[in-house]
Amino acid sequence: MEAYAAIASSSISTLYRILAYGFLQVIPKSELKFILPALYIAYAITLRYVPVHQVVVVKEETVAIHEEVKSEKNGEPVTDVTVAASTVVAPVTKSADWKSLVTGIIFSVPSPVRALHYTNILINTLLLLAAAELVAVPYFDDASAVVYTRVGALTPDAAKIVIRYPPTTNATENLVRLSWHQVSTKGPTDAPWRPGPLANLTADNDWVQTVSLSSLWPNTNYEYRLEDDNNTVLPYPAEPIRFHTFPDPRLYSGYNFRFVASSCVTPNFPYAPFQSRRIKGFDLLADYLWPAPATASLPNVLASSSSSSSEVPSSTSESVPAAENTPSDNVTVPIPEPVSPPVAPAPAEKSIAPTEFMIFLGDFIYADVPVYYGDDKEAYRRFYRRNYNSPSFRKVYERLPIFHTYDDHEIINNYVGQGNDSQSPFPSASDAFQLYNAEANFDSPHEGQYYYDFRYGDTAFFVMDTRRYRSDITVGDATTHTMLGEQQLTALYDWLGRVNNTAIFKFIVTSVPFTSLWTYEGPFETWAGFPVEKASLLSALHTVPNVILLSGDRHEFAAIEFEAGDWGHNVLEISTSPMSMFYIPFFRTLRSRSEEYVNKTREDVITLADGTYDVDRYVVEVPKEKVIKYIADGNYKWSSIEVDTRDYQHPVAKIDIMINGKTAYQLEVAGKPVKLQLSTALGALVPQSFRGMLDRIGIKPSKWF
Repeated sequence: MEAYAAIASSSISTLYRILAYGFLQVIPKSELKFILPALYIAYAITLRYVPVHQVVVVKEETVAIHEEVKSEKNGEPVTDVTVAASTVVAPVTKSADWKSLVTGIIFSVPSPVRALHYTNILINTLLLLAAAELVAVPYFDDASAVVYTRVGALTPDAAKIVIRYPPTTNATENLVRLSWHQVSTKGPTDAPWRPGPLANLTADNDWVQTVSLSSLWPNTNYEYRLEDDNNTVLPYPAEPIRFHTFPDPRLYSGYNFRFVASSCVTPNFPYAPFQSRRIKGFDLLADYLWPAPATASLPNVLASSSSSSSEVPSSTSESVPAAENTPSDNVTVPIPEPVSPPVAPAPAEKSIAPTEFMIFLGDFIYADVPVYYGDDKEAYRRFYRRNYNSPSFRKVYERLPIFHTYDDHEIINNYVGQGNDSQSPFPSASDAFQLYNAEANFDSPHEGQYYYDFRYGDTAFFVMDTRRYRSDITVGDATTHTMLGEQQLTALYDWLGRVNNTAIFKFIVTSVPFTSLWTYEGPFETWAGFPVEKASLLSALHTVPNVILLSGDRHEFAAIEFEAGDWGHNVLEISTSPMSMFYIPFFRTLRSRSEEYVNKTREDVITLADGTYDVDRYVVEVPKEKVIKYIADGNYKWSSIEVDTRDYQHPVAKIDIMINGKTAYQLEVAGKPVKLQLSTALGALVPQSFRGMLDRIGIKPSKWF
């Protein structure tokens, strides 16, 4: 019985530890929150039948016994000596060797060392407590007192600013005023503080409000602080928050800027004890954007007010042959790793394009992982407060504007909205997303919607909503299935028409991948589940130069090229995630190419014997979709994208893929020149803030423009 109990105890304990490690370090599967306690209880029960004793062995020892017998023989004394061998049996405690100690720790094998037995119990108990912390902290750490402010959408003459400032008393409202002034780039500013909008914070809205600051100048630095209704400066923020307005897109002069993109974040995963508020991915991002002075001169980090890495690809990013291109293609060129870098004097510090904003691609919270706390507004709001309460995230959002979209985990796993806003749990989830993230985004072309577009100079962005209107693909005719819904799809086509000849690079944000190459859950979670709408949209994208899709969701990185064939323009997709969450080791879920092919004409230049040249043209079949680069590993991933349109004939987008804080891959996209159709009217050259000033003094600029 004892032997069977020992085997059962060891087996259950080993399985328990493997699953606990997976839950805490690999993927926090919801089912394990029930399985782990059950295994722990089973392990505890088996311990009752496993005796704790020292192993005793028998030691045999031979002893020689001498016996003398004296007698007389023929009158002479005689001594007879008898030697007898005797075996003595004695119990001896066996000492444990190092192999048995290691085996006992790893597999909970019964050991002659009593301390080892209790060590195994302690290890399993600590694992259970760690799992309990990961599960329960989101409920008990509600972050209800978190105070924060951040910058959201920016335009040439306005900024959206989020404020959360709960009162210190039991008041039902709290009035917070924003004051602001322009900041000089040449030193300390002496500009007076100007009164800004007043935020009326209420308990019903969780003490959060987004206010708009207007009458600003394009491409200008500002800072703001918070005051109470008596104009007394509040203790938070300790230093004014700075921001930089976007340039006026009507004043074309070419632009050079960076932005970062990623998705999928949850605090303290992979798990570390007593780090429940840490989001390590944002720690790494902050170090990357604003490196400490001691490391600013390292070759893999270039610092400015906002910066990015120029490190060449690491060993995980071997050079990939560039796709063959015709004049109609966008050229995507992986930046090769040098075989033996030459030794040369240190170059002069190069100018680094500032990082202007971050686009968060969805799954900002995980409302259902590892525990779903139900369809409750407060439960959803709690997850947002926890993230904004993270000191890791605070390092980023207090210095960098962030624009958001959402995906399924802001609602519930694999959510399908079907255009029904009353469908549970969308109302509760939407309430929290609206308060904390959506209100600070750019205004949608249609009121009450979460999709929107914006511009930075001559670069245009469209951010999709891929959850609210998507069809249930398990029912109905596939030709009627939609990801975006009719209204949003029309808005996207209208945007493409507007930016085709008015912007150089066009970025389209989709929270789920556009490619159909992902396998696990890909056939129904990504655009692969909507082949008709995808094919129609892709055909339109092929008519527009310099389109780059940005996606997340898959917890992996991939660069995908959509081949246009002999007409139109190739489309590139950059899918990056997670920002700070799990990835799946060993298993790979991305196919290298599609089964659908398109025809493409190739040209070979042949030198003839007489020195002349001949061109040999032929047609080949190439995959409609193909992988340029795929990296699955890494808990912390983001893309840093630099756009440079200062050379009108040679616009370029340089993409750095950062994994675990280091450059893992670099890609350069050589864009096609676009002849921009900009307004030549005088009104296009006058900032809106100046027009407002003229209005206030009674001059009507509409008579001029």
